[in-house]
Amino acid sequence: MQTFSVTATAVFIFIIIAAMFNIFSSSNGIDISSKEFKEKLEKDRGVVIDVRTRGEFEDGHLAITDQQLDLTNGEFQQAVPNLDPDKTYYLYCRSGNRSGQAARMMKQAGFENVFNVGGFDTLVAHGFEAND
Repeated sequence: MQTFSVTATAVFIFIIIAAMFNIFSSSNGIDISSKEFKEKLEKDRGVVIDVRTRGEFEDGHLAITDQQLDLTNGEFQQAVPNLDPDKTYYLYCRSGNRSGQAARMMKQAGFENVFNVGGFDTLVAHGFEAND
């Protein structure tokens, strides 16, 4: 009986860990790598949005950035209803966290082609040109 309990507990823990990994790693097609971003840009230039603060943006941003809309002060949320839902959007921030949140907001608002392309420094390290 004790062997069954240990086995059942081990299986339960494995299922929980697998479920957590699936939840945290699942991007639903939103989070893409720098390489995927480059490939997608070649097919569909889309709109590149920096969701960092104005200060972060002024300290340096991708040369291909079309708009800077601060997620933390509500600027991004106010702008979403005025964005064209038929366009493709590529969002980035410092680490990929804020841009991930913003991309998911857009998905929930009905945008089909929206991608979190990650953090500014990582993108620059992978060959994207920056403007100071």
